[in-house]
Amino acid sequence: MHRFITAAAFLIVPALALAGESAPAPVPEQVLITASPLPGTAVDPNKIPVNIQTLSSADLERFGAASALNTLADEIAGVSIANTQGNPYQPNLFYRGFEASPLAGDAQGLAVYADGARLNQPFGDTLNWELIPDVAIDSLTLEGSNPVFGLNALGGSIAIAMKNGFSFQGTEAEAVGGSFQHWQSSAQYGLQRGNRAFYVAANGVSEEGWRQHSPSRLLQLYADGGLRGDNGELHLSLTGAVTKLTGNGTAPVELLAADRSHVFTYPDETKNTYGLANLHGTRRLSGGLALQGNAYLSRLHQRTRNADASEVDPCAGALGFLCLDGDALTDTNGNPIPDFLSGGTYLQLNSSATDTTGYGASLQISYDSLIGSRANKLIAGVAFDGGRTVFAAQSEIGALGPDRGFVGPGIVIDQADQSIAPIKVTSKNEYLGFFVTDVFDVTEAFSLNASARYNIANIDLDDDLGTALNGEHRYARLNPAFGASYEFSNALTVYTGYSEANRAPTPAEFSCADPLAPCSLTNFFVGDPDLKEVVAHSIEVGLRGQSALKSGMSLQWHVGLYRTDTSDDIMLVSSAIIGRAFFENVGDTRRQGLESALDLRFRSWSASFNYSYTEATFRTAFTLNSPLNPFADANGEIHVMSGDRLPSVPAHLFKATIGYELSEKWSFAVSAQAASGVYLRGDEANLNAKTDNYVVFNVSSTYRLSDTFELFATITNLFDAKYETFGAFSPTADIPMAEAPGASNPRSLSPAPPFSLFGGVRVHL
Repeated sequence: MHRFITAAAFLIVPALALAGESAPAPVPEQVLITASPLPGTAVDPNKIPVNIQTLSSADLERFGAASALNTLADEIAGVSIANTQGNPYQPNLFYRGFEASPLAGDAQGLAVYADGARLNQPFGDTLNWELIPDVAIDSLTLEGSNPVFGLNALGGSIAIAMKNGFSFQGTEAEAVGGSFQHWQSSAQYGLQRGNRAFYVAANGVSEEGWRQHSPSRLLQLYADGGLRGDNGELHLSLTGAVTKLTGNGTAPVELLAADRSHVFTYPDETKNTYGLANLHGTRRLSGGLALQGNAYLSRLHQRTRNADASEVDPCAGALGFLCLDGDALTDTNGNPIPDFLSGGTYLQLNSSATDTTGYGASLQISYDSLIGSRANKLIAGVAFDGGRTVFAAQSEIGALGPDRGFVGPGIVIDQADQSIAPIKVTSKNEYLGFFVTDVFDVTEAFSLNASARYNIANIDLDDDLGTALNGEHRYARLNPAFGASYEFSNALTVYTGYSEANRAPTPAEFSCADPLAPCSLTNFFVGDPDLKEVVAHSIEVGLRGQSALKSGMSLQWHVGLYRTDTSDDIMLVSSAIIGRAFFENVGDTRRQGLESALDLRFRSWSASFNYSYTEATFRTAFTLNSPLNPFADANGEIHVMSGDRLPSVPAHLFKATIGYELSEKWSFAVSAQAASGVYLRGDEANLNAKTDNYVVFNVSSTYRLSDTFELFATITNLFDAKYETFGAFSPTADIPMAEAPGASNPRSLSPAPPFSLFGGVRVHL
């Protein structure tokens, strides 16, 4: 009851305070974007033949502390979040059915940059969202597929512009506290003195999490030093982060029915230490020429521990020892591992160590000129991104504790057939890209856009403990794009475009591509068969516009259709051995759909609405192992047919945000997100029921006590909706659950957070 009293007060108090008239809404501003990953090349987005959506730093703070992920999920058309890990800082982000995820087992389909530095990690193209300091983000641009953004831009790209002392001056600090012992504090400071500027930001988070055994700790730092002259600008930025996150993933439905905070097995934690140095700048030359470039160096030190169910059983013919699939389980000395629990339930602890050094540099030239009497913008450049990774992993056998935690003794498994064995591999990947893009104004209203990028990828693997993982792989491809736009007026622009993009298999995928030697779901790599590169062909058409009406109302809107066909898509597919999988090319897939958005401003009111439909389907029939799927055949297999939908991608997404300024000091906002259910991972044949549809509401209010002090509060999941955004299958029957005795349903879901209340204070100096 207290939740609804709090919510009612949140809604009623602002209504009682209505007073005064607010200033008319401003005319929509024209936001320029960069035409490549490098900053410094401003282009009118109306001349780009794909959908482009932007967020400012103010947008990220609409519901309390700055959060790029939450704002993308709540306000951007076509974006959905799957809580695969069950941790708010480790989500899988989907856009148009393509994924950007921190998990090496997921097919990555979005390219992400910060001031020209590539953030996709070299080893698996993964995105560690918690390493990006949201408080230091100045703007974020989400763009449809464009080959200029390099490998992985199959579904699109995200270009982040970070703050600096020229864009932010002064001091700002905030402190937030709330549900589940959530504590957060951040501070940022910017200073400009003539042609020099300095900016620094820090953010720290500590929370226990709403699920059991699920604490998170984050510390993020960012600094930028800049020089500006009449003909250019130069910045050196430094990013650092230390995080310890717990993501205990899905839990069986019968366990969630007893208590939605329960976890299945634990620990499941990831520790990251990260550093990034990025030197970037622009230099204006004579005659409309300009140079932009950057050079970056990064270092990621990652350690993971994941407790999982084990198929280990006492040996039938050798009493007193343990076996796996009839073979004796051995330790690192080759000795059989005893049945130390005398038939009790065993658990495996899979641990990994990843040390990655990333590096890269880009240089481009831009040329603004006239062809005849018409404007033309040409950009051409070269980009290099590389990485060297040392990956090691091992699996230990231990006991299942009374609350399903791993309790040791932790004997390292080393099978003679190498199906489970300690491994250590060194990978080196080098990506070289040559790109060009041109925007030509045929008339003042009609523009043509043509682009191309030639990608070269070299991936080498060296097995540090043997030879099974050794391999060399080479890929090269030219990706073209072309399109046109016609601006009837500010209120209406029509555009259409075609593009191609590709991604090379990652070192992580190469190392786990043998169906006869599958790796664990926590990345134990044991084979190196070849994989084909993934190629995407996209076509897009849309309408967009913005206007200021005589009534004082201003609006921006967009509606568009797209289709992306990919060939030789790569998936991590389950093996016949529960808890183990391998990567393989599964043929063709298709993502197609509709995106629409409407943003209104009328005096003190603002409102945004967007709806997207995504149809993500397999186009090639194939057979998968899914032994825990209740509808698998006698061999534990499911048969995927052309037209079956990809898991985890909701078909329908509707989002709305309404804001009201009660006065110059007091503002209020409410948002709603509705989504259709998704198929479970491991149910690519669509044999089981989807997760349930859901609707969730959030509310926020901000009150400025003075020019210095500002109070804010946020309620997420206002009506305590019980919903899930991701599902899979778990070996429920093999793990005793005292909270759900006799449970046998393998359906396993990742529950979304319940009603939560957060409050904070922001100080401006």
